[in-house]
This record gives sequence, C-alpha cells and structure tokens, in this order.
Amino acid sequence: TEKIKLIHHFLENSAARFPDKVALIHEDIRATYSEINAAANLLAQWLLKHGISKGNRVIIIFENCFEYVVSYYGVLKAGAVVVPLSSDIKPEGLGPLLSELVPKAIISSNRFERLLASTDLSSSNINHIILKSPKLNGSIPKLRVTKWEEIIQKNKVFDPDIDISDTGLSSIIYTSGSTGTPKGVMLSHKNIVSNTLSICHYLNLSDKDIQMVVLPFFYVFGKSLLNSHFAVGGSVVINNKFAFPAVVLKQMAKENVTGLSGVPSTYAYLLHRSPMEKYRNKLPHLRYCSQAGGHMAQTLKVKLRKTLPKHTQIFIMYGATEASARMSSLLPHQFTSKIGSIGLPISGVNLSVVDKNGKQLPKSEIGELVASGENIMLGYWNDPQSRAKVVDANGYHTGDIGYQDDDGFFYVTGRKDNLIKVNGHRINPQEIEDVLQSTGLTIESAVFATKDDILGNKLFALVTPKGNEFSTMVLMCKLEKKLPRYKMPSEIIPIRAIPKKANGKIDRTKCLELLAN
Repeated sequence: TEKIKLIHHFLENSAARFPDKVALIHEDIRATYSEINAAANLLAQWLLKHGISKGNRVIIIFENCFEYVVSYYGVLKAGAVVVPLSSDIKPEGLGPLLSELVPKAIISSNRFERLLASTDLSSSNINHIILKSPKLNGSIPKLRVTKWEEIIQKNKVFDPDIDISDTGLSSIIYTSGSTGTPKGVMLSHKNIVSNTLSICHYLNLSDKDIQMVVLPFFYVFGKSLLNSHFAVGGSVVINNKFAFPAVVLKQMAKENVTGLSGVPSTYAYLLHRSPMEKYRNKLPHLRYCSQAGGHMAQTLKVKLRKTLPKHTQIFIMYGATEASARMSSLLPHQFTSKIGSIGLPISGVNLSVVDKNGKQLPKSEIGELVASGENIMLGYWNDPQSRAKVVDANGYHTGDIGYQDDDGFFYVTGRKDNLIKVNGHRINPQEIEDVLQSTGLTIESAVFATKDDILGNKLFALVTPKGNEFSTMVLMCKLEKKLPRYKMPSEIIPIRAIPKKANGKIDRTKCLELLAN
C-alpha cells in the first residue's frame, strides 16, 4: 500500500509511479513528476543544510509557476511550515506578517524583488532569501540572497526521510479576510491529506485528468487543485492570463483539459466576456467544471449548464480555508433538482445547522452551519482567542446561515455578519444580488450599505453591465417588479469590473472605497 500520511507523499508517490509523465504545463515548461520531485528534494536538502528545520516558517511569494510547486513540496519535505502569501501583497501588508510569523526564509522571484527591497526586513528573523533570477544587485540590505538556480541543479538526490508527524503543522494559509484582517489558518498534514483524498473521491479523479488552473495556488481552492491532481498522478495546466479568457479556452482545447475550476466571477467572465459558446464543440475532453469560493446566482448556473458541452458535468461545492478546502459538494446528477443547494457533506466531514446556543436544529429551520471532521484547522496562528470564537465541541462555526431540506441537502442563505439593517428591516445583500443577476442586464453585481441619518443604512449596488445599451433606469424598473420597496437600492452604479482580490472573490473594502469617492 502507498504511504499517504504527509502532503508531499502525493508528489513522491506519483514520481515513483509515473516518473516521466508531464505533471505541470506552464507556458514553455512541461515538467515531469520526477523533475519536480528532484527539484523539491534539492530545495529540501538545502534548507536542512542551512539550519531550517521542523516548525520553522518559510514564506513563498510567487505567481503560479514551476518554482511555486517545487517550493511548496520542498519546504514540506524539509519538515518546515510553508506559508504561501498572495502575489498581490504590498510592503505595508508584508511587514506586519513578518513580525507575526518570524519566518526563517523567504522564497520568491525577481518579480517580487522590489516588494522585498521596500519592506523593512531588518527587524525580522530571516536568515535566507532565495530568489529566482535576481536582477537588483544588493537591493536587499544585510541579507544574503541565494539564487534559486544555484540550489536547483541537475544533481540526483533522494527523498529526505524526515520523521514528520501527520498531526503537526504543515502550512499557514491566510484567509482572504472577508471580515477585515486576514487570519493565518494553521493546517496539519492530516487536515489537507484527508480533505484531498475526499475531493479525489467525489470528483472521480484519476491519472487521466488534466486540470486547467486559473486560481492562485496560495488560495486554499487553488491549493486543492494542485494536491488532488498530484495525488492521483494527473496533470495541471497553469494559465495566469485569465484577464484574456479566450486564451484560456484555446489552451484548454489544445491540452485536452478534463477539468476547469473557478469561483463565481470566473464563470461570469467566461459566459459574458469570452467565446465560450464557440468552443462548445472544441472541448470533447472537458469532463467537468467545479465551482466554489462563494455563492453563485441561479441564473448564472442555468446559463453555464446551457453553454457548456452536454457531456461536461457541473459540481457545485462549498468550503472554507478553515476546513482545508472543502466541506460539501452537489453532484452533477443533482444539479437541476437541487440547483440552490451546496449539496451533501463530502466523506470525512459532518455538517449540521445549529441555533445561537449550539443546539442542533430540525430540518428546514434556519441557523448557522457547523462542520466537523479531520479537515478542520488546528487554529489561527498566534491567535487562540479567534479560534475559541469559531471552534467548539460542535466543530467549526462557518459564519454562514442556512438550513437543511427534507432530503438532507444543505443550503446557504447568507452570512451571519452580512445582514444590513435598513429602516428597521434586516436585509440579506445576497438576495438582491441574485435578483440583479436574474434581470439578464448584468454580468456581476455587489450590494453594499452606507450610513444614512434617516434609514440607518442606504443600499447601493455596483453592477457590471451586459452590452452597450445599458440603462440604470431600465434596471431599476425591472427590480421594482421583483423586490419590495425597502430592498430597493437607492443607487445603482455601473462599473466596467467589480474590484476583486487575487483569488477572484469580490474585494468589499475596495468597493466601499469606490462608493466613498
């Protein structure tokens, strides 16, 4: 039997089973399992030789690329804790994280040299910076910069066999911070391994699968795409050019891609700003599409089903960073009959709906969704108080409000902290966003509240219009037919693109800044 206890065993097993198989495709790079494993071993040996050992934090900052994958598995092989940070991070965001994490090393590329040079690294405990193709000589004062190229040479090295506990900390993944400051979610090897194997199971993944990756690997959804395909000996195709969706579709056809995964905005853009319909007959291998990362409006789901090739299955999924990635999945044969549902818990996960005292609620009663299982995080880095607020004897309190129907399927109706009070009424912005989508006049929408002396709050909607003939008056008239007056936005603001975070989710802080201007 194969030993799968630790995350890097996914890579090591596939390198033993399929040494010459292409595991990763990115632009001109076609890297095999044995090449990736050898490079990860070289990095691990170097880290160990330079005093980086169990429990030490190592930060990696890359766009999706070969070096990211090698760094991720290499740091884990050394028994260290991998901390992937957003490729959008700014010096003012990096500084506080360095004080919080006290990392021993940073691995990055010349693209992020200026970021590192303009961040105060002197007070942190960093001993090493490894950079791919550094360009600025001596730009990072007081620290020796090692070239990536010097570490990853063509030497043959064995898998370092370090005694690592599967319940030990493997990675710290920062949440996208939908409620302010991002928190460092601590995940063990066991958390990620158990969840990855469940994902492989419900998606029926095999070594024949080729995944198109447009989501960043530092985001827990992107990370699960990498681990699940490396677990089965499949391949991943990296495309960082989703701003040009036609380029992605073209590569999907060329590489015989079997799976595409995205957040709601991924599909909104594919359906409205790409030649997706023209590609229908050019994607005979596209076995499935999967969606997670937030609520997707029903109108978008229906359009997606209509536009995709008939043979392409759709998986609607639900997850959280705190749950290692995934908690539930709606399987393709349930797509139509349970279109509003997030499905059933995946293997190894238990879901329930509880009231504010933590008591389990009967079917169809609305409460908070709580998850338990081997996939639930160890806690938040340096922040036991926040863990105590969300994890108790029942499990992880997701902050999502929802219910379970008579057939046992789960539904999310909104966020606990997202209800807006307008004129005494409690309003769920998700409901208004869904109605905006259903008019057929918008690609995407986001609803917010700003303080108002009379109503308490006033509703605003940011929308990305569909077509050039867009009129806010026409949209308002359509809304009036579908919404009671107290749920009507006071103002609709058309905008070419709603601000997003690097993981494709709507950036609510940036949206509110836009409204303030």
